[in-house]
Amino acid sequence: MQTEKLVVMANQIAAYFAAYPEERARRGVLEHIDAFWAPRMRAALAECARHEECGLHPLARWAAGELSSR
Repeated sequence: MQTEKLVVMANQIAAYFAAYPEERARRGVLEHIDAFWAPRMRAALAECARHEECGLHPLARWAAGELSSR
């Protein structure tokens, strides 16, 4: 899957959870990506966040950072 598509999907998830209090929003984005994304998708998102300014919503960038620290 292309990185651009992953960024769009992650940003959609982040936009949904953005209305929640910050800690709940962070947890929601991370849990959703963990539960529904394939390992290679999670790895590609984490790689994007580590090496590029790829347009991730701040909540999605945080979640990607958490994924890369595992």
